[in-house]
Amino acid sequence: MLRQYRMFAAYNRWANAQVYAAAAALSDAEFRSDRGAFFGSLHRTLNHLMVADRIWMKRFTGIGEAPTTLDAVLFEEFDALAAARRTEDERIIAWTGTLDEATLAGNFTYMPVTQQIAMTQPLWTALSHLFNHQTHHRGQCHMTLTALGKPSLGLDLIYFLRSEGRAWM
Repeated sequence: MLRQYRMFAAYNRWANAQVYAAAAALSDAEFRSDRGAFFGSLHRTLNHLMVADRIWMKRFTGIGEAPTTLDAVLFEEFDALAAARRTEDERIIAWTGTLDEATLAGNFTYMPVTQQIAMTQPLWTALSHLFNHQTHHRGQCHMTLTALGKPSLGLDLIYFLRSEGRAWM
């Protein structure tokens, strides 16, 4: 299971880099344009992903900032958001590198942002959510980019595995 999560962390970084490269080519108006995604614009969706990752990483590690709302805008400017994304992706990769099977199988307790009650579940299920959540909202980023008339992105895990992710096969 450890190898799978480390692969997902590397894939996550790769897929985020694809989305951010496409976003970098947008005008500011396009970047902020509401195209019907859950958080509206690419700007707000990418901020939400940073918010969620910071919340989960604070829960997992006890270190870092944890926003208190899921729709917080942490970064108004694209360049600052992109730099923070790269840092957060490296943080996730480093942290998954510290895990062992016993830790993954152990229980994990946290408080959801949306309801203040203690939730306990195996750590591996929460970590699965972190990566699945990224994939879910990257799909919305892809939709936003195509709604803006931009080329479709190949974000599937298999594309990662066929390129720089070959070491994971």
